[in-house]
Order: sequence, then C-alpha cells, then structure tokens
Amino acid sequence: MNSHLRRAAVAAIAVSMAAGLAACGSAKEAGGSGDKKKDKSSLTIGLLLPENQTARYERFDKPLIEKKIKELAGTDVTVLYENAKQDASVQQQQVDTMITKKVDALIVDAVDAKSIASSVKKANDKGIPVVAYDRLAEGPVKAYTSVDNERVGKIQGESLLKELGDNASKGQIVMMNGAITDPNAKMYKDGAHSVLDGKVKVGKEYDTKEWKPENANENMKGAISSLGKDNIVGVYSANDGMAGGIITALKSAGFDKLPPVTGQDAELSAVQRILSDEQFMSVYKPYKPEADAAAELAVALAKGRGVDTVAKTTVDSGSQKKIPSIIVTPFALTKADIGQYVGKEGFFTLNEICTDKYKAQCDKAGLK
Repeated sequence: MNSHLRRAAVAAIAVSMAAGLAACGSAKEAGGSGDKKKDKSSLTIGLLLPENQTARYERFDKPLIEKKIKELAGTDVTVLYENAKQDASVQQQQVDTMITKKVDALIVDAVDAKSIASSVKKANDKGIPVVAYDRLAEGPVKAYTSVDNERVGKIQGESLLKELGDNASKGQIVMMNGAITDPNAKMYKDGAHSVLDGKVKVGKEYDTKEWKPENANENMKGAISSLGKDNIVGVYSANDGMAGGIITALKSAGFDKLPPVTGQDAELSAVQRILSDEQFMSVYKPYKPEADAAAELAVALAKGRGVDTVAKTTVDSGSQKKIPSIIVTPFALTKADIGQYVGKEGFFTLNEICTDKYKAQCDKAGLK
C-alpha cells in the first residue's frame, strides 16, 4: 500500500472511532449510565399472577397494576400478562417466556414461593429485576409489596373472639389455614394463633391444599364428623374462597344457626354472604395501594433506578435479607363496614353487590 493510501486509511479509521466515541458519549449523556434499555421511553413489564380461583386477581389486581404502570411509564408501555392457574411449574415456564421476551422488569405473585426461586435467579442473571407481589418469593427479588399479613391473621382472630363472646369457652373452633406452599398462609396462621391461643380451644386445624374451596369443604366435613356439630362454636377460615366451601359443609350438616366464619379478600360472594348472615366477616385489603406500589417499584427498576425513596421498610425472606418493601394495612370487614367501601376503587359497586337476590339484605343494611 503506498503512503497516500495508507494515510487515507488511517484517517478513515480515526473518523470512525471518533464517531463511535461520540455516539457512546451521547448515550451516556442521555441516560447517565450508557444503557439505552434502561432509559428507553417504551418499556415492557411482565406480570405473573398465581391463580384465577380467587376473584381478586382478574377483577382488581391485574387492571389496577396495568393502569398504574401506564400512568407512570406512558401509554406506549407494554404489559405482558400470564396467570399460572395455581400451577407452579406453569409459572416457572411463564418466567422463562418473559426472559425470552426480554422484559425490562417482572412482577411475580408466586404460586409456590420456594420453587420459584430458581426462576427468579434466572431472570436476575439476565438483568431482569423481579418484584415479589403479595407473596414473598424466594430468590434474589429486588423489591416486595404486600399487606401486613400477620396483621390479617390478628384481625381475623380478634373479630372471631369478639363475636364468640362467652361462647368461646363453651365449645371448640376449627382452623382452616391456607396452603403450606404460600408463605403468607403461615403469617396469617401465626397472627391468628397469637390472638386465639389460650382464649378458645382449637378442636381441629388444617393446612388446606392449594387454598381450594372443595378441599376446605372436605376438611370441614371431617371436622364436623370428628367433633360433632354441637361442639363447634366458630370457624377460622383464612380466606373467602375456603369460607364458601366451609359454609356449604355447615349447611349440609344441618346447623340450626351457622357459627361465625371468618374470611379474607372481601370477594363479592363473601360480601353477599356477610349481608346474608352466612359469613361473619372478611378482611378488606386495599388492592389499589398494593397494586400501585408494585407498579411503582417495577417501573423504577425497569428504568435502572433505585427504590429506596419508594420502599420505606425492608423484610427478610428465607434466602435474602433486607428486601426493600412496601407494606399495606388491612381492615376488618363486617356487615357494618360494607357501606364505607361501596363504589371505591378496588371494591364493588352497589349494583354488583345488591342484585335482586340480595336486595332485601342490602335494604336492611342501609345500602341504597
């Protein structure tokens, strides 16, 4: 190569390198980190919910989270949604799909908090931050939001004791706890026991497989057969779905008056049972603050930002310490409380609750 051509080639390389450096500089100036993905205007966020037997997930959690994500990240954000339908292996496959689609952040409500750990690690290894939603998943989650789960159990236990009054010493209660694969179930149970122990005798206690109402129904039938219906003064049910199965068993057993049955989630059918004096109470967990928190955490992480200014506390999982967290306060829901929540975002409308079948009960409760 002659000297003229050599000088031309060197000049061309220099220009190319300068252009590349300028481009890198522009990227760094725009994003502060040089990572275009973190500051792109159009984000993709994955949302994995655990099951569709509990009405709350499709009715409230999903639309509320999607709405808040769009408010925070713009209407061109993409939310990829999947429901595991209570199958842990399916949820693990869904995480793999989200990784393949290169989501910028992932919100996961785990079917099984322990078995999801390897999937959380896989996402984390690919640079995808995971927000644990409602249930504290194992593995390297970056943030967590839920209600105060032990407080839920305490509310249920306190409400049951108050309703039992003097009857607390005249018989036994049945405790229908949730699934052992759900870490929240243990917290509900611990909270309830902290209130009930020493105040009432627990005749039978169950950890209900997969939270299924039909399993709670079978457990309750066994409890009635074992204890005798005249000896059962109350039932602690960890959620509303199981309460429905329990109440069906109680009715079939021919109770003259149903003993008080607790619940959780303030499902529509439970609200209607409360109005009908079939279910004593539920726990209203404000879905909007929890959903908003999940969206805020996910968007911040997707953009490469910290969450310390959002998450004001920390919690420990079985595999990780000091996870930034947002914890929401739950409330008791009895017949007297329904009116204050009707029509609010994250609760039901008057028309949804007071169908023709429940019109008389609604009128009696002052819901008009």
